[in-house]
Amino acid sequence: MGGRRARFCVGDAGQSGKRSCVTGQVYLVGAGPGAADLLTVRALRLIERADVILYDALVTDEILALAPQAKMVPVGKRGGRVSMDQALINRLLVSTASKHKLVVRLKGGDPMLFGRAHEEIEACVQAGIPVSVVPGITAAFGAASALSTSLTQRGLSRSVTFVTPTVARGSLASPAWAKAVAAADTSVIYMGRGDAVWIRDSLLGLGLPATLPVVLAEDVSRPSSFTVKGPLSDLPDLALKVGSGPVLMMIGEVFAAAEVDVEVLGVSPTPVGMVSSAKAS
Repeated sequence: MGGRRARFCVGDAGQSGKRSCVTGQVYLVGAGPGAADLLTVRALRLIERADVILYDALVTDEILALAPQAKMVPVGKRGGRVSMDQALINRLLVSTASKHKLVVRLKGGDPMLFGRAHEEIEACVQAGIPVSVVPGITAAFGAASALSTSLTQRGLSRSVTFVTPTVARGSLASPAWAKAVAAADTSVIYMGRGDAVWIRDSLLGLGLPATLPVVLAEDVSRPSSFTVKGPLSDLPDLALKVGSGPVLMMIGEVFAAAEVDVEVLGVSPTPVGMVSSAKAS
């Protein structure tokens, strides 16, 4: 964001009658899906120059190793796990920028997609701190590339939607997310593994075919990457086959021919409506 840079003075005036002043700048930088060689050139340059890096839990050690000069501050956020409160992250970002010249807020994927970027940008703007955003490769694009599967295909998929059914700690979004998936040709669900039964039942309840191809992609672009494919009706079983890493649920006919590590054939007889009354409400 443009505008005049904010100046911050620290320490005592001392005998010279002057204080040490720095010009703080915050960059929200996308770290991509995990592999260091998928960083943008701009992201790499900022990481290598940063005085302080506030990084998410999904940022890999391989990427953090690119900044031996920087002070590292973990502000990890993982769905379904104990995480630093966003308000605290905002305050920490502002206080850090008031003491250091170049501060990088390093986020997995792209900062502008399910990354709370708006809240952090707003906190910096309100504090008078210049802030800029550097895009990164979101996990959905990394997974599609690894699968050699285009999310849009002529005659098969003209629309793509990215959704998450989780909106806060332990709470679930309104049914609008499911309607968005049902309306799109291809969908990618972020942060949904723990709600696989509810997701499956919601989508089948809206009329999506039980045989619709689904790919679960774990640890995209990392050495530990793993993919499993099966029909929508078997989504809960597919979710049990992945590990503890970050997982995407990718849904649509474009994935019918995708080559994966494990493929589950057949349609589960599990009926729709197994979701708990709490989630159904």
